[in-house]
Amino acid sequence: MSHKRSTVWMHYAVAGISRALLLFVIAIFLFPLLWMVDTALKPNIQVFQFPPSLIPWTTMWGNFEEAWNFVPFGRYVFNDVIISTIGTLVVLVTSSMAAFAFSRLRFRGRESIFLLYVGTLAVPQAVLVIPEFLIMKQIGWVDSYQGVIFPLAFTAFGTFLLRQFFRGLPTELDDAAFIDGCSRWGILLRIIIPLSKPALGVLGLFTFVGYWNNFLWPLIILQSTDMSTVPLGLYQFHGQFAIEFNYQMAGCAISMAPGIVLVILLQRYLVDGISIGGFGGR
Repeated sequence: MSHKRSTVWMHYAVAGISRALLLFVIAIFLFPLLWMVDTALKPNIQVFQFPPSLIPWTTMWGNFEEAWNFVPFGRYVFNDVIISTIGTLVVLVTSSMAAFAFSRLRFRGRESIFLLYVGTLAVPQAVLVIPEFLIMKQIGWVDSYQGVIFPLAFTAFGTFLLRQFFRGLPTELDDAAFIDGCSRWGILLRIIIPLSKPALGVLGLFTFVGYWNNFLWPLIILQSTDMSTVPLGLYQFHGQFAIEFNYQMAGCAISMAPGIVLVILLQRYLVDGISIGGFGGR
């Protein structure tokens, strides 16, 4: 009897320790976000106070409105929404077609070409910005939406992710569709894509956030204020002699809203895509 009691107490102790460690890890990840919101609600003079304080002297909700009006933030959000949405759609289309070819079609050198394609992930973006800029300049896409979107729209990561998911789908579905007279395009559009919503949701979320937060390439290719994106707009809070940290943190909080909304909307696909087969395959 005493042995059973000790086993039960041990179980509760382990569960309590596990939950405490989990809460500690959650607190570590949430602390920067809480500090960002806390800074956004402070007067700028309190930001530099030492020792720092977590409670604002005065809760200044007007900092969010001031941040919105300090720079043309609404224009930056509009530009980023257009770029991120169109870029995500283009990535989903191109990655789906490439992944279908590498997973379902048989041709000589398929695996070698795929390894070479995936190997481009090892090339840093900073190495590519100069040739990409020269190409965009030659075709007249500097300071334009398409100039930001298309150099980043053909990603090996998206192809790899979807290829692994496609390979986990039974090939018998393709054979049955062929018997019914379905073409390759029909198999992709009517069978593979509907069954791959979890993987497409994961890729769409990662791609949208990647476009939304991208700083280096828009900084190089965009030249006018009217075409700037949110990351470039946040940088404009850095003045020549001072930095409006409270406004900048308010702008950062605003810029996080689309990503949070997407995570909430795609939460089911996000979990299914990673756990079921996003990195599986056979």
